[in-house]
Amino acid sequence: MTDVSLARLERAAMLLTAGGAGLALLVPGGGARLAASVLGGALLAGTSYWAIKRGVAGLADAVLARGAPRTPRGFAAFVVRYALLAGMAYVMIARLRLHPMGLLVGASVIPLAAVIEAIRQRR
Repeated sequence: MTDVSLARLERAAMLLTAGGAGLALLVPGGGARLAASVLGGALLAGTSYWAIKRGVAGLADAVLARGAPRTPRGFAAFVVRYALLAGMAYVMIARLRLHPMGLLVGASVIPLAAVIEAIRQRR
């Protein structure tokens, strides 16, 4: 994917998040708590996307600039990024008690945006 494709994917994910949160406000039995759950799930997905994007870019830069990376720093950054995701998920589920379906909908925005972008590129 090119930078333009990634920018479109990110924009589509933000629009899907806004649409999902807006829809959650309108659904009977939904409301602000369900909308917050959608936003929380999208935050988790966005953080994961950022971690993967940054990790791949860092790895590519290291390989292209110096050959294969040989320091444990990259592994430590990998562990810290996913520990951050685990901590965020714990807080959202156990402490904030956000709705699981809202979290699932929010976490699905990046894959759905990727499908939309793949269809767009296919045409």
